[in-house]
Amino acid sequence: MLVTINGEARTVSAAHTVTTLLTEIGLDPRKVAVERNLEIVPRSTYDAVSIADGDRIEIVHFIGGGAPDAAVNGDEGVGDAVDDDPLIVAGRRFRSRLLVGTGKYRDFEQTAAAIAASGAEIVTVAVRRVNIADPSQPMLVDYVDPKRYTYLPNTAGCYSAAEAVRTLRLAREAGGWTLVKLEVLGDQKTLYPDMVETLRAAETLVADGFEVMVYCSDDVILAKRLEDLGCVAIMPLAAPIGSGLGIQNPISIRLIVEQAKVPVLVDAGVGTASDAAVAMELGCDGVLMNTAIAEAKDPIRMAQAMRHAVAAGRLAYLAGRMAKKRYADPSSPLAGLI
Repeated sequence: MLVTINGEARTVSAAHTVTTLLTEIGLDPRKVAVERNLEIVPRSTYDAVSIADGDRIEIVHFIGGGAPDAAVNGDEGVGDAVDDDPLIVAGRRFRSRLLVGTGKYRDFEQTAAAIAASGAEIVTVAVRRVNIADPSQPMLVDYVDPKRYTYLPNTAGCYSAAEAVRTLRLAREAGGWTLVKLEVLGDQKTLYPDMVETLRAAETLVADGFEVMVYCSDDVILAKRLEDLGCVAIMPLAAPIGSGLGIQNPISIRLIVEQAKVPVLVDAGVGTASDAAVAMELGCDGVLMNTAIAEAKDPIRMAQAMRHAVAAGRLAYLAGRMAKKRYADPSSPLAGLI
């Protein structure tokens, strides 16, 4: 019989179930999610669901798009948040306030090394079709253990609420995760969020039981609307995705932080360690980045730098900076001068 698998017509033998189809292709059912004719197939029913002639099958997995047990280069404990100041998202506690992406690295080995060096506990992952032409290709889960790190499935590449909701429902089936990152893009040039579609998707996902961390513009009013809809974290951009321009509108970021009752994390646009420190000094609860680390000349060192910068910025915010003054103010006492 003829079926379409990940957009490719393929002739398979009759009397296939989802399990036997995956086995024939050479895929591990534990590492993928399956959609049949736009309906997600629960993993518990793979043995019972039959494949019929003309079916359209989508098979997806996580790609680069839990705290580490050991530190890198003897750097244990350095760069982490103070122990009594955890990041709390949807009731989950994390020591690190740095979240990192898993895309753009040279290979999975470098991805894993950079994540370990960053000290991050939360990593974003994209949902993409499995390469059925070469099912033996390594998968992200083989290098970045979802038992060691908290996977944060995202909707990178989605340009409508419907696409985003479909993607995250598949992600939930693939790994059982309900904590997700929502982003709905407006155009390919700027990759700015389409806030109308973002609001629509957020409302649907929250009603469907997801805990939504949401990428958004630095609009104070829209950020509040997303929080009111039930999003568990607000993630305004610092600058366009992958631009490395740093925080372009610190006033709006600060206002979003001041009004929010959920964590606020700067997402997108960070280029170097000072950008991350500035975000934290503004009072943000964390920073999410990918390109700044992955496209550095030395990603491992940059990951370590970002780890230190996020922790230093947080400590500076908690300490409270000195007031800015118009004129000099000597630090040594004038009394007793010789």
